[in-house]
Amino acid sequence: MVVARRKVAVVGVALSDCGRVDDATPYALHAQAARRALADAGLDRSVIDGFASAGLGTLAPVEVAEYLGLRPTWVDSTSVGGSTWEVMAAHAADAIAAGHARAVLLVYGSTARADVRAGRRTGTLSFGTRGPLQFEVPYGHTLIAKYAMAARRHMIEYGTAIEQLAQVAVQARANAALNPEAMFRTPVTVDEVLAGPMIADPFTKLHCCVRSDGGAAVLLVAQEYVRDCRTSPVWVLGSGESVSHAAMSEWPDFTVTPAAVSGRLAFERAGVRPSEIDFAEIYDAFTYMTLVTLEDLGFCAKGEGGAFVEKGRLRVEGGELPVNTDGGGLSAQHPGMRGLFLLVEAVRQLRGECGERQVRRAGGSLPRLAVASGTGGWFCSSGTVVLGAG
Repeated sequence: MVVARRKVAVVGVALSDCGRVDDATPYALHAQAARRALADAGLDRSVIDGFASAGLGTLAPVEVAEYLGLRPTWVDSTSVGGSTWEVMAAHAADAIAAGHARAVLLVYGSTARADVRAGRRTGTLSFGTRGPLQFEVPYGHTLIAKYAMAARRHMIEYGTAIEQLAQVAVQARANAALNPEAMFRTPVTVDEVLAGPMIADPFTKLHCCVRSDGGAAVLLVAQEYVRDCRTSPVWVLGSGESVSHAAMSEWPDFTVTPAAVSGRLAFERAGVRPSEIDFAEIYDAFTYMTLVTLEDLGFCAKGEGGAFVEKGRLRVEGGELPVNTDGGGLSAQHPGMRGLFLLVEAVRQLRGECGERQVRRAGGSLPRLAVASGTGGWFCSSGTVVLGAG
Protein backbone atom coordinates (compact mmCIF):
# COMPACT_ATOMS: atom_id res chain seq x y z
CA MET A 1 0.00 0.00 0.00
CA VAL A 2 1.30 3.45 -0.94
CA VAL A 3 0.94 6.00 1.88
CA ALA A 4 0.46 9.59 0.76
CA ARG A 5 3.17 11.93 1.97
CA ARG A 6 1.95 14.80 4.10
CA LYS A 7 2.77 18.39 3.26
CA VAL A 8 5.10 20.08 5.75
CA ALA A 9 5.01 23.69 6.89
CA VAL A 10 7.12 25.96 9.04
CA VAL A 11 4.70 27.57 11.49
CA GLY A 12 6.97 29.03 14.17
CA VAL A 13 10.30 30.86 14.03
CA ALA A 14 12.18 32.97 16.53
CA LEU A 15 15.53 34.31 17.63
CA SER A 16 16.73 34.48 21.19
CA ASP A 17 18.45 37.62 22.40
CA CYS A 18 21.35 38.08 19.98
CA GLY A 19 24.46 40.16 19.54
CA ARG A 20 26.12 40.93 22.86
CA VAL A 21 24.65 38.64 25.51
CA ASP A 22 26.97 38.38 28.50
CA ASP A 23 24.53 37.07 31.10
CA ALA A 24 23.07 33.89 29.56
CA THR A 25 24.21 30.32 29.02
CA PRO A 26 23.86 28.53 25.68
CA TYR A 27 21.13 26.40 27.27
CA ALA A 28 19.20 29.51 28.24
CA LEU A 29 19.43 30.84 24.68
CA HIS A 30 18.11 27.51 23.38
CA ALA A 31 15.16 27.73 25.75
CA GLN A 32 14.43 31.37 24.99
CA ALA A 33 14.40 30.77 21.22
CA ALA A 34 12.27 27.62 21.62
CA ARG A 35 9.66 29.36 23.79
CA ARG A 36 9.45 32.24 21.36
CA ALA A 37 9.04 29.93 18.35
CA LEU A 38 6.20 28.07 20.06
CA ALA A 39 4.55 31.37 20.97
CA ASP A 40 4.98 32.50 17.37
CA ALA A 41 3.14 29.39 16.18
CA GLY A 42 0.53 29.55 18.91
CA LEU A 43 1.10 25.90 19.81
CA ASP A 44 1.79 24.17 23.10
CA ARG A 45 5.02 22.23 23.52
CA SER A 46 2.99 19.05 24.06
CA VAL A 47 2.55 18.79 20.28
CA ILE A 48 6.31 18.37 19.77
CA ASP A 49 7.38 14.79 19.21
CA GLY A 50 10.50 15.48 17.16
CA PHE A 51 13.61 17.39 18.19
CA ALA A 52 16.83 18.34 16.41
CA SER A 53 19.86 20.05 17.87
CA ALA A 54 23.65 20.10 17.47
CA GLY A 55 26.64 21.86 18.91
CA LEU A 56 25.88 21.65 22.62
CA GLY A 57 26.13 18.90 25.20
CA THR A 58 27.89 15.57 25.40
CA LEU A 59 24.82 13.74 24.15
CA ALA A 60 23.28 16.29 21.83
CA PRO A 61 20.35 16.54 21.40
CA VAL A 62 19.49 14.52 24.52
CA GLU A 63 20.83 17.10 26.96
CA VAL A 64 19.11 20.01 25.29
CA ALA A 65 15.80 18.14 25.03
CA GLU A 66 16.03 17.34 28.73
CA TYR A 67 16.72 20.98 29.54
CA LEU A 68 13.65 21.99 27.55
CA GLY A 69 11.48 19.35 29.21
CA LEU A 70 10.92 17.40 25.99
CA ARG A 71 10.79 13.64 25.47
CA PRO A 72 10.87 13.29 21.68
CA THR A 73 10.29 10.05 19.80
CA TRP A 74 12.19 11.33 16.74
CA VAL A 75 15.60 12.99 17.06
CA ASP A 76 18.38 14.27 14.84
CA SER A 77 21.86 15.39 15.87
CA THR A 78 23.41 15.65 12.42
CA SER A 79 26.38 18.01 12.71
CA VAL A 80 27.90 19.24 9.46
CA GLY A 81 28.87 22.77 10.42
CA GLY A 82 26.97 25.74 9.10
CA SER A 83 24.78 23.64 6.83
CA THR A 84 23.55 21.57 9.78
CA TRP A 85 20.20 23.31 10.03
CA GLU A 86 19.22 23.11 6.38
CA VAL A 87 20.13 19.42 6.44
CA MET A 88 18.16 18.93 9.66
CA ALA A 89 15.17 20.78 8.22
CA ALA A 90 15.26 18.41 5.25
CA HIS A 91 15.41 15.39 7.55
CA ALA A 92 12.58 16.75 9.69
CA ALA A 93 10.40 17.45 6.66
CA ASP A 94 10.97 13.92 5.38
CA ALA A 95 10.12 12.44 8.78
CA ILE A 96 6.92 14.44 9.07
CA ALA A 97 5.91 13.69 5.48
CA ALA A 98 6.39 9.97 6.12
CA GLY A 99 4.37 10.04 9.34
CA HIS A 100 7.30 9.44 11.70
CA ALA A 101 6.72 12.71 13.52
CA ARG A 102 4.02 15.37 13.67
CA ALA A 103 5.95 18.42 14.89
CA VAL A 104 9.73 18.86 14.93
CA LEU A 105 11.55 21.63 16.75
CA LEU A 106 14.98 22.71 15.52
CA VAL A 107 16.88 24.83 18.04
CA TYR A 108 20.36 26.31 18.43
CA GLY A 109 22.10 28.61 20.88
CA SER A 110 25.67 29.79 21.38
CA THR A 111 27.62 32.24 23.51
CA ALA A 112 30.63 32.24 21.19
CA ARG A 113 31.34 35.94 21.67
CA ALA A 114 30.75 35.99 25.44
CA ASP A 115 32.93 32.92 25.93
CA VAL A 116 35.90 34.63 24.28
CA ARG A 117 35.26 37.82 26.23
CA ALA A 118 35.17 35.92 29.54
CA GLY A 119 38.20 33.78 28.71
CA ARG A 120 36.23 30.53 28.58
CA ARG A 121 37.62 29.84 25.10
CA THR A 122 39.99 31.41 22.62
CA GLY A 123 39.14 33.09 19.35
CA THR A 124 40.81 30.28 17.37
CA LEU A 125 38.49 27.50 16.24
CA SER A 126 40.19 24.10 16.19
CA PHE A 127 38.77 20.94 14.68
CA GLY A 128 41.56 18.79 16.15
CA THR A 129 44.46 17.00 14.49
CA ARG A 130 43.16 13.49 13.90
CA GLY A 131 42.08 11.83 10.70
CA PRO A 132 42.55 13.68 7.40
CA LEU A 133 43.23 16.97 9.22
CA GLN A 134 46.55 15.68 10.55
CA PHE A 135 48.10 16.28 7.14
CA GLU A 136 47.21 19.99 7.10
CA VAL A 137 47.20 21.20 10.72
CA PRO A 138 51.02 21.09 11.16
CA TYR A 139 51.34 23.71 8.43
CA GLY A 140 49.12 26.23 10.20
CA HIS A 141 46.25 25.63 7.81
CA THR A 142 43.56 27.51 9.71
CA LEU A 143 39.85 27.60 8.94
CA ILE A 144 39.99 31.08 7.48
CA ALA A 145 43.06 30.19 5.42
CA LYS A 146 41.05 27.49 3.67
CA TYR A 147 38.37 29.98 2.63
CA ALA A 148 40.99 32.52 1.64
CA MET A 149 42.77 30.03 -0.62
CA ALA A 150 39.50 29.13 -2.30
CA ALA A 151 38.72 32.80 -2.89
CA ARG A 152 42.17 33.39 -4.35
CA ARG A 153 41.68 30.44 -6.71
CA HIS A 154 38.45 31.98 -7.98
CA MET A 155 40.21 35.30 -8.52
CA ILE A 156 42.97 33.63 -10.52
CA GLU A 157 40.66 31.35 -12.48
CA TYR A 158 37.98 33.90 -13.41
CA GLY A 159 39.49 37.32 -12.83
CA THR A 160 37.24 38.03 -9.87
CA ALA A 161 38.33 41.33 -8.31
CA ILE A 162 38.78 42.04 -4.63
CA GLU A 163 36.49 45.05 -5.09
CA GLN A 164 33.74 42.69 -6.23
CA LEU A 165 34.14 40.57 -3.11
CA ALA A 166 34.07 43.76 -1.06
CA GLN A 167 30.71 44.63 -2.63
CA VAL A 168 29.22 41.60 -0.85
CA ALA A 169 30.18 43.12 2.51
CA VAL A 170 28.95 46.57 1.48
CA GLN A 171 25.53 45.29 0.42
CA ALA A 172 25.17 43.04 3.48
CA ARG A 173 25.76 46.11 5.64
CA ALA A 174 23.21 48.10 3.60
CA ASN A 175 20.63 45.40 4.40
CA ALA A 176 21.67 45.34 8.05
CA ALA A 177 21.07 49.09 8.22
CA LEU A 178 17.38 48.28 7.74
CA ASN A 179 17.37 45.67 10.52
CA PRO A 180 17.08 47.03 14.08
CA GLU A 181 18.31 43.69 15.46
CA ALA A 182 21.59 43.68 13.48
CA MET A 183 24.85 44.10 15.42
CA PHE A 184 26.42 46.47 12.89
CA ARG A 185 24.28 48.91 10.91
CA THR A 186 26.60 51.75 9.92
CA PRO A 187 27.09 51.74 6.12
CA VAL A 188 30.53 50.87 4.78
CA THR A 189 32.20 51.52 1.44
CA VAL A 190 34.34 49.33 -0.78
CA ASP A 191 37.37 51.44 0.15
CA GLU A 192 36.69 50.91 3.85
CA VAL A 193 36.44 47.15 3.35
CA LEU A 194 39.74 47.09 1.45
CA ALA A 195 41.51 49.33 3.97
CA GLY A 196 40.79 47.09 6.96
CA PRO A 197 43.39 44.94 8.71
CA MET A 198 44.41 41.84 6.77
CA ILE A 199 43.13 38.62 8.35
CA ALA A 200 44.02 36.05 5.67
CA ASP A 201 44.91 37.19 2.17
CA PRO A 202 42.75 38.33 0.38
CA PHE A 203 40.33 38.79 3.31
CA THR A 204 40.47 41.93 5.40
CA LYS A 205 38.39 42.21 8.57
CA LEU A 206 35.13 43.24 6.89
CA HIS A 207 35.32 40.29 4.49
CA CYS A 208 34.79 38.10 7.58
CA CYS A 209 31.68 37.48 9.67
CA VAL A 210 31.07 39.08 13.03
CA ARG A 211 31.33 37.11 16.26
CA SER A 212 28.14 37.21 18.31
CA ASP A 213 26.00 35.40 20.82
CA GLY A 214 22.51 34.19 20.03
CA GLY A 215 20.08 31.41 19.29
CA ALA A 216 17.29 30.51 16.91
CA ALA A 217 14.43 28.03 16.67
CA VAL A 218 12.21 26.73 13.87
CA LEU A 219 9.09 24.60 14.28
CA LEU A 220 7.93 22.36 11.41
CA VAL A 221 4.57 20.58 11.49
CA ALA A 222 2.41 18.29 9.41
CA GLN A 223 -0.27 19.88 7.24
CA GLU A 224 -3.15 18.98 9.56
CA TYR A 225 -1.71 21.13 12.39
CA VAL A 226 -1.55 24.30 10.30
CA ARG A 227 -5.16 25.24 11.07
CA ASP A 228 -4.35 25.38 14.79
CA CYS A 229 -1.55 27.91 14.30
CA ARG A 230 -1.70 31.67 14.62
CA THR A 231 0.73 32.22 11.75
CA SER A 232 0.47 31.74 8.01
CA PRO A 233 2.27 28.55 6.96
CA VAL A 234 5.47 28.59 4.96
CA TRP A 235 5.72 25.34 3.03
CA VAL A 236 8.84 23.24 2.58
CA LEU A 237 8.79 22.69 -1.18
CA GLY A 238 12.08 20.88 -1.73
CA SER A 239 15.51 20.27 -0.25
CA GLY A 240 18.89 18.83 -1.07
CA GLU A 241 22.10 17.99 0.75
CA SER A 242 25.61 17.15 -0.34
CA VAL A 243 29.11 16.67 1.05
CA SER A 244 32.39 17.23 -0.73
CA HIS A 245 35.67 16.84 1.16
CA ALA A 246 37.39 16.98 4.53
CA ALA A 247 40.96 17.60 3.38
CA MET A 248 41.61 20.48 1.00
CA SER A 249 43.77 18.14 -1.07
CA GLU A 250 40.66 16.08 -1.83
CA TRP A 251 38.63 19.04 -3.10
CA PRO A 252 38.54 18.68 -6.89
CA ASP A 253 37.84 22.34 -7.66
CA PHE A 254 38.12 25.24 -5.20
CA THR A 255 35.63 27.23 -7.30
CA VAL A 256 32.80 24.69 -7.07
CA THR A 257 31.04 23.97 -3.76
CA PRO A 258 28.61 21.20 -2.75
CA ALA A 259 25.82 23.79 -3.13
CA ALA A 260 26.03 22.98 -6.85
CA VAL A 261 24.56 19.58 -5.97
CA SER A 262 22.29 20.45 -3.03
CA GLY A 263 20.85 23.41 -4.90
CA ARG A 264 20.10 21.42 -8.04
CA LEU A 265 18.36 18.74 -5.99
CA ALA A 266 16.35 21.26 -3.98
CA PHE A 267 15.11 23.14 -7.05
CA GLU A 268 14.28 19.93 -8.90
CA ARG A 269 12.33 18.54 -5.95
CA ALA A 270 10.52 21.84 -5.46
CA GLY A 271 9.68 22.05 -9.15
CA VAL A 272 10.99 25.61 -9.47
CA ARG A 273 13.86 27.36 -11.23
CA PRO A 274 16.40 29.74 -9.70
CA SER A 275 14.95 32.53 -11.85
CA GLU A 276 11.65 32.19 -9.96
CA ILE A 277 13.19 32.81 -6.53
CA ASP A 278 12.36 36.18 -4.95
CA PHE A 279 15.23 36.33 -2.46
CA ALA A 280 18.00 34.14 -1.05
CA GLU A 281 19.46 33.55 2.39
CA ILE A 282 23.03 32.29 1.96
CA TYR A 283 25.63 31.32 4.54
CA ASP A 284 28.20 34.10 4.60
CA ALA A 285 31.01 33.53 7.06
CA PHE A 286 33.16 35.21 4.37
CA THR A 287 32.29 37.29 1.33
CA TYR A 288 33.50 34.63 -1.08
CA MET A 289 30.90 32.20 0.26
CA THR A 290 28.07 34.41 -0.93
CA LEU A 291 29.59 34.94 -4.38
CA VAL A 292 30.41 31.32 -5.15
CA THR A 293 27.15 29.99 -3.71
CA LEU A 294 25.19 32.32 -5.98
CA GLU A 295 27.00 30.72 -8.90
CA ASP A 296 26.48 27.18 -7.69
CA LEU A 297 22.78 27.70 -7.03
CA GLY A 298 22.39 28.83 -10.63
CA PHE A 299 21.69 32.53 -10.19
CA CYS A 300 24.58 33.27 -12.53
CA ALA A 301 27.07 31.21 -14.53
CA LYS A 302 30.30 29.88 -13.05
CA GLY A 303 32.89 32.65 -13.00
CA GLU A 304 30.30 35.42 -13.32
CA GLY A 305 29.67 35.90 -9.61
CA GLY A 306 31.88 38.96 -9.40
CA ALA A 307 30.01 40.78 -12.15
CA PHE A 308 26.69 39.64 -10.65
CA VAL A 309 27.28 41.11 -7.19
CA GLU A 310 28.96 44.37 -8.14
CA LYS A 311 25.79 46.05 -9.48
CA GLY A 312 23.92 46.16 -6.17
CA ARG A 313 21.77 43.13 -6.94
CA LEU A 314 21.95 41.84 -3.36
CA ARG A 315 20.32 44.85 -1.70
CA VAL A 316 16.82 44.78 -0.25
CA GLU A 317 16.31 48.29 -1.63
CA GLY A 318 16.47 48.10 -5.42
CA GLY A 319 18.23 44.75 -5.72
CA GLU A 320 17.22 42.23 -8.36
CA LEU A 321 17.89 39.32 -5.97
CA PRO A 322 17.98 40.47 -2.34
CA VAL A 323 20.45 38.26 -0.46
CA ASN A 324 20.87 37.96 3.31
CA THR A 325 18.11 40.43 3.93
CA ASP A 326 18.82 40.74 7.66
CA GLY A 327 22.47 41.66 7.07
CA GLY A 328 23.74 38.10 7.22
CA GLY A 329 26.67 36.80 9.19
CA LEU A 330 28.76 39.67 7.89
CA SER A 331 26.72 42.30 9.76
CA ALA A 332 23.65 40.97 11.61
CA GLN A 333 24.88 38.14 13.85
CA HIS A 334 27.00 35.00 13.66
CA PRO A 335 27.10 32.91 16.85
CA GLY A 336 28.60 29.83 15.20
CA MET A 337 26.55 27.45 13.07
CA ARG A 338 24.35 30.16 11.59
CA GLY A 339 22.26 28.07 9.20
CA LEU A 340 19.13 28.18 11.39
CA PHE A 341 19.12 31.98 11.22
CA LEU A 342 18.79 31.74 7.43
CA LEU A 343 15.55 29.79 7.81
CA VAL A 344 14.14 32.20 10.40
CA GLU A 345 14.75 35.20 8.14
CA ALA A 346 13.39 33.43 5.05
CA VAL A 347 10.15 32.56 6.87
CA ARG A 348 9.72 36.06 8.27
CA GLN A 349 10.19 37.55 4.80
CA LEU A 350 7.66 35.20 3.21
CA ARG A 351 5.15 36.09 5.93
CA GLY A 352 5.71 39.82 5.36
CA GLU A 353 6.97 40.55 8.88
CA CYS A 354 10.26 42.34 8.18
CA GLY A 355 9.25 45.97 8.30
CA GLU A 356 11.74 48.33 6.69
CA ARG A 357 13.76 45.48 5.21
CA GLN A 358 10.76 43.66 3.75
CA VAL A 359 11.34 42.29 0.26
CA ARG A 360 8.67 43.19 -2.30
CA ARG A 361 8.01 41.82 -5.75
CA ALA A 362 7.34 44.04 -8.74
CA GLY A 363 4.08 45.83 -8.04
CA GLY A 364 4.59 45.71 -4.27
CA SER A 365 3.31 42.21 -3.47
CA LEU A 366 5.00 39.97 -0.91
CA PRO A 367 7.57 37.39 -2.03
CA ARG A 368 6.35 33.90 -2.83
CA LEU A 369 9.51 31.80 -3.12
CA ALA A 370 12.78 31.76 -1.18
CA VAL A 371 15.88 29.63 -0.93
CA ALA A 372 18.05 29.11 2.15
CA SER A 373 21.44 27.52 1.54
CA GLY A 374 23.85 26.66 4.33
CA THR A 375 27.52 25.76 4.03
CA GLY A 376 29.51 23.71 6.52
CA GLY A 377 33.17 23.33 7.36
CA TRP A 378 35.31 24.84 4.60
CA PHE A 379 32.80 24.14 1.83
CA CYS A 380 32.73 20.54 3.07
CA SER A 381 28.94 20.25 3.12
CA SER A 382 25.85 22.02 1.87
CA GLY A 383 22.14 21.96 2.60
CA THR A 384 19.59 23.87 0.53
CA VAL A 385 15.88 24.34 1.24
CA VAL A 386 13.28 25.94 -1.05
CA LEU A 387 10.37 27.56 0.80
CA GLY A 388 7.03 28.84 -0.45
CA ALA A 389 4.51 31.24 1.07
CA GLY A 390 1.19 29.81 2.26
